[in-house]
Amino acid sequence: MSFSRSFFFFCTSIILFSNCEDTQSKKNKQNTIKNTDSISVKDNSQENTLELNKKIKQEDTVLDDEPFKLTNENLREFMTNYGKENPETLVRIKTKFGDIHIQLYTQTPVHRANFIYLVKNNYFDETFFYRVAKGFVIQGGNSDRQQMAKKRFEIGDYTIPQEPVKGLKHNRGAVALSKQWVDNPSNRSTPYEFFIVIAKKGAYHLDGEHTIFGKVVKGMNVADKISNVPVDGSEWPKENIFIKAEVIK
Repeated sequence: MSFSRSFFFFCTSIILFSNCEDTQSKKNKQNTIKNTDSISVKDNSQENTLELNKKIKQEDTVLDDEPFKLTNENLREFMTNYGKENPETLVRIKTKFGDIHIQLYTQTPVHRANFIYLVKNNYFDETFFYRVAKGFVIQGGNSDRQQMAKKRFEIGDYTIPQEPVKGLKHNRGAVALSKQWVDNPSNRSTPYEFFIVIAKKGAYHLDGEHTIFGKVVKGMNVADKISNVPVDGSEWPKENIFIKAEVIK
């Protein structure tokens, strides 16, 4: 099984929503459902992290000091301090089709700080735009690479509380984080996977379900190119679309 592929389930529900070689990803296509009206999290990170944790415990010596990892308990305090020290709000997402510039909102401070933290820790450089729901969204921040699973393990296992901002809607170009659909009554965001709304008329049925934390200010034509690539039955591009992310300012 690929390291960070999961499946689209329950098609009638609104669900959660680099060495790089340009090769086809290995994918298990069983039990996948195509649903262009939902945002899913293709995320086996918990399972992969458990497996990786076992390997690390078997292969590495025990250290006196445990490395810092993000959790739901320490997230808000850490991101509040990190956000003050790292106030940047503009990020460049580089792909083979060109660059996408994302302006991050200060009104969603934890989500903004989290995104900057992941960029500065090179997390996204191990990921792809892994889902293309034509006419709806493109979704990035996941892959089937072991490096990505290891990176998630090192960063931590956590989710982010919603930060709703009145007036922000899922307009074309809106950027939001995905979410787990199961056991998530408060719509907490998954920290690692983001999506960009491609739909010309927006995706307003997602309002209230996800935290919108930014918007595309340059390169929407690049996002459109990505949205038109050939995909398989699970909306995974037939050729990997690798990501490189960097903070601009």
